[in-house]
Amino acid sequence: MLSWMAWTWPTALVFIGIFSAIGLLIVLEIRSPGGDARKGVLGLVTTRGDRLFISLLGTSYIFLAWLGLVGMPLWWPLGLSIVWFIFTFWKV
Repeated sequence: MLSWMAWTWPTALVFIGIFSAIGLLIVLEIRSPGGDARKGVLGLVTTRGDRLFISLLGTSYIFLAWLGLVGMPLWWPLGLSIVWFIFTFWKV
């Protein structure tokens, strides 16, 4: 049924993580409406959803740059992406 895409456990975990983050944002928005807007170090007024998008976009660039410049293994860009995610939600 899902043979059109090469589903592997890492691929499934990425999608589960993204959909779980979106679900968590929905719960937070219901609990505290308004998106928790604030102005961060980049000078942008961002909400929780904006920060999630910026962190996912940055993570994509980190992995693509790592693959283009270094190659495998991907444990280092995973660590960098986690640090970027924490920085984005903390300071941006």
